[in-house]
Amino acid sequence: MENFLERHWQVGRPELREKLDELLALTGGAKSANAALYREMLWSLIRLIQEDIDRWDAKITSHALRELEHAFTTLRQYRRRRKVTVFGSSRIISDASECRLAEDLGRLLAQHGFMVITGAGGGIMHAAHRGAGQEHSLGFHITLPFEQAVNPVVAESGGLLAFRFFFTRKLFLAKEADALVIFPGGFGTLDETFEILTLLQTGKSRLIPIVLIDAPGGTYWHHWRQFVETELLSRGYMSPHDLALVEHLQTATDAFGRIAHFYRNFHSMRRVGSELRIRMLRALPQAALIRVNHEFSDICSAAGFSLVGVHPDEHDEPEIKDFPRLAFRFAGGDYGRLRQLIDLINEY
Repeated sequence: MENFLERHWQVGRPELREKLDELLALTGGAKSANAALYREMLWSLIRLIQEDIDRWDAKITSHALRELEHAFTTLRQYRRRRKVTVFGSSRIISDASECRLAEDLGRLLAQHGFMVITGAGGGIMHAAHRGAGQEHSLGFHITLPFEQAVNPVVAESGGLLAFRFFFTRKLFLAKEADALVIFPGGFGTLDETFEILTLLQTGKSRLIPIVLIDAPGGTYWHHWRQFVETELLSRGYMSPHDLALVEHLQTATDAFGRIAHFYRNFHSMRRVGSELRIRMLRALPQAALIRVNHEFSDICSAAGFSLVGVHPDEHDEPEIKDFPRLAFRFAGGDYGRLRQLIDLINEY
């Protein structure tokens, strides 16, 4: 993509390039660290205009960009807060055991400073927001040809975002989440479950804890896992380690406990050059580093694991510059094993 854009930039009309640079300067974008990215975005739009794409394609592009801009701007105020996305059926009755469980979970999360994100509908989504309260709730609503009511917790709040497209809505449901809790649901819930697992399995999304939760005695996720093991794992369609990406629990306390444990020492990850760097709250003791090198050599392509400090490329995150890092060259492919490494780190 970079070579494609650069090639068109070089052969494009000089007067267009000059005007584009003037526009960047007028908006302040030319001084931004993102100047090259802004230029690519504007140049892509210019190319679409030159191609004079059909009206439906132009509408998709226009609405998608508008939704992205509005969501980025609105959510900027919450970027320093941990958030948990909750999926589940909108059709389930409000006094069902799953709804009581979702309300308990929302309350627990809010009490510990987490925000709760849902699709803003009824059922499980309303219950989770009811437990969290308006101050701790974000709703990402999808506008449909038939009316889908927004639950009253987020209906009049500044934390409600409306999306026309499922793909932009899904982007933010996943992007903003520091954890996912998934209750039983229909096609939409299963679609979201498999999509987020695909993103994690392929490294297209950062690793976060995923909890599949049933009410005590419930069988929904038990049967789902049976299907996955019988029809996917046994046929070689997935790695055995992929099952480490999810946990199946039955109480709100256990669900919150697993989410909190995931961030007990682990903070975040970032690629820097050829290295993957795991940022931690506390440095691993030497014995733990030896254990990591011994137990996880299969996901390290060269030189082993080492404890390092901040890299110059990470200076755009000054709030975590003093965090210790576990650096290594990730062999790639097995994100279930990477999740297991995070679990080990959180033991210390």
